[in-house]
Amino acid sequence: MRRLVLDVASRRAVWRMPDWVADRVRSALASEWEMAVVDAAADSDGDGGPGSAEAARSARGAEVYVGFGLPRDVFASARDTLRWVHSAAAGVGGTAMLLRGTGVRVTSSAGVHAEPMADWVLGAVLHFTRGFDIAVRAQAAGRWAKEAFTDGGRRFPELDQLRVAILGLGGIGQAVARRFAALGSTVRGIRRHPERAVPGVVDVLGPDRLLDIARVCDVLVVATPGTAETEHLVDGELLAALPEGALLVNVSRGRCVDEHALLAALDRGQVGGAAMDVFREEPLPSDHPLWRHPRVLVSPHVSSVTDRYWEREAELLVDNVSRYVDGRALVNLVDLEAGY
Repeated sequence: MRRLVLDVASRRAVWRMPDWVADRVRSALASEWEMAVVDAAADSDGDGGPGSAEAARSARGAEVYVGFGLPRDVFASARDTLRWVHSAAAGVGGTAMLLRGTGVRVTSSAGVHAEPMADWVLGAVLHFTRGFDIAVRAQAAGRWAKEAFTDGGRRFPELDQLRVAILGLGGIGQAVARRFAALGSTVRGIRRHPERAVPGVVDVLGPDRLLDIARVCDVLVVATPGTAETEHLVDGELLAALPEGALLVNVSRGRCVDEHALLAALDRGQVGGAAMDVFREEPLPSDHPLWRHPRVLVSPHVSSVTDRYWEREAELLVDNVSRYVDGRALVNLVDLEAGY
C-alpha cells in the first residue's frame, strides 16, 4: 500500500486539524492508498520543529508527508520512500535546505495566510496613521491626550495620501497591494522577477532597486520570503533612505530586519513607527528594547491567525492530493534552490 501521513495536530488550537479535513483528504485518495493520522502534538510555530516519535514511526514507508514543515526524524524514517512533502506553513526555508538534491517535491501553503496577514498590515498602518498608539498609551495612563493629536507635532495622513512599498510580491504582498490600491494609496513593489506585473502596483522593480523604492515611500512593508539572500535586507542603509517619519511593517521573518539598525532609526526619528509581527529571536526576550519603545507595535507572530485557516488549507491540500494521485502538476511547488 502507498502511504500518506497527516501530522498536523498542532499544539495551537487555531492550527489544529479538525476531523473533517482528514475525511476530505481520505476521500481524495485511490484504493491503493492508506492514510495515517498522527495524534501526537505537532509544532506549528516553525518549519518542521523537532517532530514527535509517533510521527517518525508513522512515516516509515511513507510516500507523502503533510506537516508543518519536515522534521529531521520524520525525514530519516521516510528517506527511501518519500516523494512529496506538503507544508501547512507558508515558510519552508528549512525544509527546502533539508531536501535539496533528494528529488522529493515540496509544496507550501503560500497564499493560504495572505488575506488575514494583509488585513493585519492594514490595521498596523492605521494603528500609527490614526494615532491609536497614542490613544492606547494614554488610556493605560488615564490621560485625556487630545493635545497630542491637535498640537501639530505629528502628521495624520489619510490612506489615499500614502505611498506604500512592498518588499516581496508573492501571495501576501499581492494581498497587501490589493487593499492599499483599493483605498487609494500609491503602491510600488520589489520582486525577484519584476517583469511579472501585479494589479494595483504602479511600479514593480527588481531587488537592485531597493534603495530607489525606499526613497519614495511612506510605508515599507516587508513580505519577502526568509532566505539567506533576505538576511538583514532591511539594514541601516535602507532605513536611512526612507523619508523621515516613514513606517515599517514586517510580516516576513525576523531576520529580514536588522533590529539594532531599526532601533537606531526609530530613536533619531528616521522611522516614525514600526509594526513587527516577527523577530530574530522568538519569543522576543522580555528585556528587549523593542517592547518598551513608544513607536513600536509588538505582535507575537500571529498576523496569520484567522477563523478561515482550515477552510483554505483543506481546499489546497485536497486539490494537491487529487493532483498527486492523478499524476498532475502540483500547486504551490517550492523551488528548493531558492527556498520558496
